[in-house]
Amino acid sequence: MIAALLIGLIDAAGVVAATDDGDPGWLLLAGPAAGIATYTALYRYYRNTDKSHAFEHETIIEAQPVTGSDQKVDEIRGTKQKSIQGNNVRSHRERVQRVQ
Repeated sequence: MIAALLIGLIDAAGVVAATDDGDPGWLLLAGPAAGIATYTALYRYYRNTDKSHAFEHETIIEAQPVTGSDQKVDEIRGTKQKSIQGNNVRSHRERVQRVQ
């Protein structure tokens, strides 16, 4: 994409040079024009402004009420233990289940 823009700029500079009477003023305009073209091409390439989409509207998920229940098992007060008996912190497959 950038190469195509630069080739087009070189062709345009060649046309201006062929019709000019020898004044190198076109060379002063070619530098900023090439800079602007390169900046615009890089900006569009990395920002994908021409390929953007409405993420919020295309990925809408209907909210549903939270389901589940909690059961109080025990109450521990004033302990100096580092962990609670029967915790399932390490067994993530037991804690987390797939949503059907």
